[in-house]
Amino acid sequence: MSRYVAEVVWQRGEQPFTDDRYSRRHVLRFDGGLEVPGSSSPQVVPVPLSDPAALDPEEAFVASLASCHMLWFLSIAARRHFVVDSYRDAAEGVMARDGGGRMAMTAVTLRPCASFAASRGPDREELIAMHEAAHDACFIANSVRTAVHVEPEVASATER
Repeated sequence: MSRYVAEVVWQRGEQPFTDDRYSRRHVLRFDGGLEVPGSSSPQVVPVPLSDPAALDPEEAFVASLASCHMLWFLSIAARRHFVVDSYRDAAEGVMARDGGGRMAMTAVTLRPCASFAASRGPDREELIAMHEAAHDACFIANSVRTAVHVEPEVASATER
């Protein structure tokens, strides 16, 4: 069993609180020393009570799924002796009412695009199988009820 720790720190300071007009800006601290500014989403709590430049929980959720998928994909590619030169993902999450009428992240779509060294890359079928294996192995995707879709960009062999 592994444990992961994140610390969330918010302070009221001098601002009123019970009028619900307090800043949602906070700090996320991680065990390696990284501090990330956090806030509620401006789509949920309007600016200036939210900070659009800070990481919100919904963005962090989508990024967590995309990052986990990428790390597994890179591992699978390395084991199969494919050299990945670059990887990007334009991941997107959808917030909507779930079957119980509650607001939830109802879908996350990953759109990974990997570029391989000129020497040799996987064919289309193997690339898709690698993404499926990465999705199946991803700890984060295995931990959520949200439907997680993977739509990798796949270049034909002639486009490589």
